[in-house]
Amino acid sequence: MKITKDLYQSSLALLTDFYQLTMAYAYWKSGKAEQEAVFNLFFRKNPFQSGFTLAAGLDYVIDFCRNFHFDKNDLEYLAEMKNSDGTPTFETAFIEYLDQMEFLCDIEAVEEGTVVFPHTPMVKVTGPLIQCQLLETPLLNILNFQTLIATKAARIAFAAKGDPVLEFGLRRAQGIDGALAASRASYIGGCSATSNVMAGKLFGIPVSGTHAHSWIMSFDSEMEAFMAYADAFPDKCVFLVDTYDTINGIKNAIEVGKILREKGKEMLGIRIDSGDLAYYSNVGRELLDKAGFPNAKIVASNDLDEQIITSLKIQEASIDVWGVGTKLVTAYDQPALGAVYKLAAIKSEEGNWLPKVKVSQQSIKINIPGNHSATRFIKNGKAVADMIYLENEDFAKSSFTIIDPIDPTKRKKIITKGLEQEKLLVPIFSKGQKVYERPSLIKIKENATRNLNLFDKAHKRLINPHIYPVGLEESLYQLRTDLVFKMKNYDGEENNI
Repeated sequence: MKITKDLYQSSLALLTDFYQLTMAYAYWKSGKAEQEAVFNLFFRKNPFQSGFTLAAGLDYVIDFCRNFHFDKNDLEYLAEMKNSDGTPTFETAFIEYLDQMEFLCDIEAVEEGTVVFPHTPMVKVTGPLIQCQLLETPLLNILNFQTLIATKAARIAFAAKGDPVLEFGLRRAQGIDGALAASRASYIGGCSATSNVMAGKLFGIPVSGTHAHSWIMSFDSEMEAFMAYADAFPDKCVFLVDTYDTINGIKNAIEVGKILREKGKEMLGIRIDSGDLAYYSNVGRELLDKAGFPNAKIVASNDLDEQIITSLKIQEASIDVWGVGTKLVTAYDQPALGAVYKLAAIKSEEGNWLPKVKVSQQSIKINIPGNHSATRFIKNGKAVADMIYLENEDFAKSSFTIIDPIDPTKRKKIITKGLEQEKLLVPIFSKGQKVYERPSLIKIKENATRNLNLFDKAHKRLINPHIYPVGLEESLYQLRTDLVFKMKNYDGEENNI
């Protein structure tokens, strides 16, 4: 089931910042609305002090763009807006222009599940300036969040070292839409299932869950509660054992497990949601094994994240399945990715692309100008470097030099012989028409696994990861440097103070 049917039935054109509309009006007013432009969406730092970022959210972007229009109610709302002097904010002719506007942009993007790095374009939008501008806020809203959550999920999955990770975050997520997007992105990033039944319905994600403490508390005794649950779900019994006393809870689960076995059924496991997880899981494993339940799984929850899971692994906790909620779906330790959307080039009347740069005293905030793209070099199944380059680059060359966009002393020479190349941006829309065949969510998840396997484990470690080389091709770096000097009116002498 596509999300369009369920989430995007009506126009979302006003899901934007007001300044996008004021700029759109000003573009129209000044005659620049139809001028061709290129914008790039990218981020400046990997989240969570990670060595990588995992792209997610493109499917939402596709649905948004396919349905991008201003409906009658949108236009009526804009027409009613007033300036401080009581005059209309937008002319009637502009409202009519928006009514007739047809989406005509070209969009290229990295596919969901692709590993990406700072300054590399995740999305490239080419088309009429006014339309490119109006896409800024919604694209950032969609991709910032889902990419953040997918990356967090991948880190948690690495910490779990192949154990299943269940996403349990619905009740702590940032609203209904945030919960659904988080469940989807978590699955892409490496989670095996979700507790979110709506996400299961919409996206086909496996759903998982047992019972809460309230189930136990509603009975006169824990044993009675376990027996009743086993009667209701004899094939899906995972008992929550820490309502009163965890060790007694494990023993009660074992007794019910024996009764189930007499009926030809098998207890699946127990869940521990509080206390010393390492200690109680090890006690639980010992008790389960001694009672003849070596295959019963131990599920752990309780505000887990990649750091806690790593600690529990070091302590040799007997945990088989990890239930992760709050700290995953809220990206607890970093609430925003910080992706930005910048104008990179604009087309002159003669049909030439004029590169544009935003200058800042902070070098990290100087964007990459020009009509550019990105490629990944791969050797023997492992990624060795990413290069950002101008679209007219000659790929017949035997070597390239890439330069770090922040620190020009960091350079890497790439000898192309024996290297595969994988262009990171693929066509999604051409003149407003979708040209991309959308993969299933399971295919996206498989793409994430393939992408993550391209990178050495040193780039994926949780603390102090090795920095993967990403840089500007030499001529692009020089173009940016020249433009910065030009825009600062640099004449080779220090400015007077």
